[in-house]
Amino acid sequence: MSRVVFVLTPQVHLLDLAGPAQVFSTADGYDLSYVSEKSPVPTWQGVALHASVEWPALTPDDLVLVPGWREGFGAFATATLDRIRSHHERGGTVASVCAGADALGRAGLLDGRRCTTHHDLQDDLARDYPRATVVRDVLYVGDDRVVTSAGIASGIDLALHLVAQRHGPATAARVAREMVVYARRNGDEPQASAMLRHRAHLSDVVHRVQDTIDAGFASPLPLGGLASGAGVSERTLTRLFTAATGQTPLRYQQVLRVERAEYLIGHGATVESAARAVGFTDARMLRRLRARATA
Repeated sequence: MSRVVFVLTPQVHLLDLAGPAQVFSTADGYDLSYVSEKSPVPTWQGVALHASVEWPALTPDDLVLVPGWREGFGAFATATLDRIRSHHERGGTVASVCAGADALGRAGLLDGRRCTTHHDLQDDLARDYPRATVVRDVLYVGDDRVVTSAGIASGIDLALHLVAQRHGPATAARVAREMVVYARRNGDEPQASAMLRHRAHLSDVVHRVQDTIDAGFASPLPLGGLASGAGVSERTLTRLFTAATGQTPLRYQQVLRVERAEYLIGHGATVESAARAVGFTDARMLRRLRARATA
């Protein structure tokens, strides 16, 4: 049985911890341990956690994982950082979620390696660890047994990735299904989908129309029907939508289609089958839009 050691600090985020812990406990074959410099450990969400102040004996088959914490907390003592670094030096794997990457940086494990973190912390990580290569807007990055992930829920993707590496994708898929996770996302997928990137506005009309497009982007959505459903004219909808999102309703629908098609292609679908799945009548339009997105 392999051991997973979660290294906790005050104000740790519950989902940073609970997501990966749920994955490994569901996968079976893992012994989970929780260590901290002091116990109990207060979380940012207000629940106190009990952890051991003594580290278990580790082998190279074991994993040390540092969940993230509320900004302004999370400073580990030198002895803790030494333990994290020495585990990697002995051939073990070390991982982090969100701000946990800072602990790996302080332990010297990011120097000369690719890494990532939550999009709000990427600039800080790059500034504090200039010898690291911060990969922006991805879910997780692995480099020589140092695996870092973005914020919060991406810890689930990281853990599923590690399970797939050790036990194969079928086991990871079983765990994801049991956890009612929609799908195991690849590490290079963006942290924020188009549905989230274009929601930072205050127009109720546009939000309602986006809800309609989000739910049915693979189907034909005439502008007239969208405008009627929102109770405005086509001209007004186009003006409001463009002002709020920077694009027309049709362009927004196309972005969602291309994003979903890229996901399908990344998971083994052909361009032709992906195009049909997202509502294009043939693959030529999808190829043109993909080329435009990368131009």
